[in-house]
Amino acid sequence: MDLPINYFKQALKSDQPQYGLWMGLPDTICAEIGASAGFDWVLVDAEHAPYSVRDVHNHLQAIAPYNVPAIVRPAEGRTALLKQLLDIGAQTLLVPMVDTAEQAKQLVQDVLYPPDGIRGLGTSMSRAARWNRVDNYLHRANEEICLLVQVETTIALQNLDEIAAVDGIDGIFFGPSDLSASMGHIGNPEHPDVISAIESGFKTILAAGKAVGILAVDQSLVRHYVEKGACFVGVGVDVALLSNATRKLANQFKKITSDLEQAGY
Repeated sequence: MDLPINYFKQALKSDQPQYGLWMGLPDTICAEIGASAGFDWVLVDAEHAPYSVRDVHNHLQAIAPYNVPAIVRPAEGRTALLKQLLDIGAQTLLVPMVDTAEQAKQLVQDVLYPPDGIRGLGTSMSRAARWNRVDNYLHRANEEICLLVQVETTIALQNLDEIAAVDGIDGIFFGPSDLSASMGHIGNPEHPDVISAIESGFKTILAAGKAVGILAVDQSLVRHYVEKGACFVGVGVDVALLSNATRKLANQFKKITSDLEQAGY
């Protein structure tokens, strides 16, 4: 059996921006709906949404038939947790709250097998290795691992040069919401100071030869960040899409009642 190719990792090397969907609804039907919508990638968000490792496993299974790359964002960059996520089949991880090069170096160690890293071996129980059915999995798995780290504090911005220089980091992702809070503009990720800091960060990362990513659901802002060099962009969140659509629908019909009352019916 052959090792699955990480098409997202390959796409980061292209000139085409990759647009993705954030998944926060821990239901596999929602996962299938999102995975079959036509996005370039989807992300299972186990940082803020209520996903267990088993839930992530189920999501990866549900997404697999649709041939869309799946990124997993864990709650934290803990060595044992990253090992579990890799073993259930995640090939691309987006680790939140990475503030220093030391953290980034440790994450590289965590996700790679020896001699390049310290990832523990347990392939007989590993979906990633197809339970020891993937030929030479232990010798080839490192090639398909993609590690993304998330910059979302002023401390991380101060250390961005060093973080971007870490070998084994494939891309750096900006979290505008947390970054805006760290900069004193909580709830305002589109504040000019925040956008300026992100643009400056883009230049640093691109100069280091790494891929740049961001979450931006406003179309004009997405265009702006792509023009500045973003190559993987989260453009929607399933929870927000459902929330906004249902509220809009409810308000539409409430307006009918209001209009009828004003007309005297």
